[in-house]
Amino acid sequence: MRRILFLAQAEVLHIVRDRVLLAQVLVVPVVQLLILSNAATFAIRNTPIFVVDFDRSTASRGITSHLAASGHFLIAGSEPSLDRANEALLAGGVTMIVVIPRDFETSLIRTGAAPVELSVNAEKGSAAGIVQSYASRVLAAYAVELAPAQPAPRIDVRVRSRFNPTLNYTHYMVPGILVALITLIGTLLTAQNIAREKEMGTIEQLNVTPITRGEFIAAKLLPFWVLGLIELAMGLLVGKYVFGIPIVGSVALLFGVAGVYLLGGLGIGLWISAAVET
Repeated sequence: MRRILFLAQAEVLHIVRDRVLLAQVLVVPVVQLLILSNAATFAIRNTPIFVVDFDRSTASRGITSHLAASGHFLIAGSEPSLDRANEALLAGGVTMIVVIPRDFETSLIRTGAAPVELSVNAEKGSAAGIVQSYASRVLAAYAVELAPAQPAPRIDVRVRSRFNPTLNYTHYMVPGILVALITLIGTLLTAQNIAREKEMGTIEQLNVTPITRGEFIAAKLLPFWVLGLIELAMGLLVGKYVFGIPIVGSVALLFGVAGVYLLGGLGIGLWISAAVET
């Protein structure tokens, strides 16, 4: 055990003295977490849409105002002309067309239901599905506001998203990017460390010392394992105080599982380095 601690202490001194490596371990992951968490998101805002309102009633104007007020849509055009709307969709100026038919308000009062057509540009792939989901959610909320005091019997389906009720994509991306960064940094640094020992010729000096392979591997993994846990703590602090992500549950259990996971990643990096060298 003393041999492992002495070798680990030498490894820590080497890391502390190498400013480039220290910045690569502690500074770069935090910067990447701040940048990637804001860039890698599926949230879509200010999507240009075209509203074709044939009804021109109070209820139809409410649809337009609710879509604009949601923050997800930008009304790029509002004319009772399907030709203009289709031209804008084909030209790529808008992503979705909202068509409100004639007698929309009348049908809503008489039957309690009225159709609204949503035409989405499917060339945009997954973004089209997200835009359609946003629009459907806004229209469903507006339909609840327009419902009479005593509606007809119906099945009321209510959807609640557990653990992320606001569907904030930052709450998805920050933990995922943090895990990826810790795994990547730990694996690469371990492999880089063994390769550097080989290049400097110190690996031969270690081979003639009275230490076993297990002690050598443990001494190499221990400092980077501790650094990985420090990176995890820094990432959790950034997620909590910068992005407002709540930390709920046992922090000790989180670090325990992360330590086992990180140890596996470091072992893979050590194995890759040994495989390349041989």
